[in-house]
Amino acid sequence: MKDDRVGFEMVVVVTGLPGTGKSTLADALARRLKAPAFAGDWLFGALKPSGVLANLERADSLELYYRLLWTLVSRQLMLEQSALVDCIVNEARAAQWREQAELLGGRCFVVQCVCGDDAVHRRRIEGRKRGIPGWHEVGWDHVLRMREEFPPLRSPDLAVDALNSVDDNVRAVLQLLGR
Repeated sequence: MKDDRVGFEMVVVVTGLPGTGKSTLADALARRLKAPAFAGDWLFGALKPSGVLANLERADSLELYYRLLWTLVSRQLMLEQSALVDCIVNEARAAQWREQAELLGGRCFVVQCVCGDDAVHRRRIEGRKRGIPGWHEVGWDHVLRMREEFPPLRSPDLAVDALNSVDDNVRAVLQLLGR
């Protein structure tokens, strides 16, 4: 899926449930592509100590999350630069971002991260310490709630499994991008 337009820029949305390797993959891709990776958890970690998020309903909080991320991505596309997004999206949000990227002269690829073994997935969640300032770690109960709220996408451009090595998953995404 290589685009031959001069100045073609892309947005790579790396999505999936907590503990499926999306942040690790987004960071590795950002290094390889020399593009910024915008992570929703880091944005909210920066906002949480200010109290801004405390009184928001869940729907308003999610809308803020997505608006902040897309504002940063839009700016990159306006500067004719690519970007990665590390967040969880549903089918409607993925379609919206694909459309918005096209309007800004870019292309949006959505990569779904999964973990094909629930026992491994749970161990990954229970053993991780991400150290995001102002943010919290999540437990398996949170993953199960998110699984209900965010079912697997029907139309990702690519799905990668955390059971594979990070290098293998990076190679698969780079192949998708024509790199």
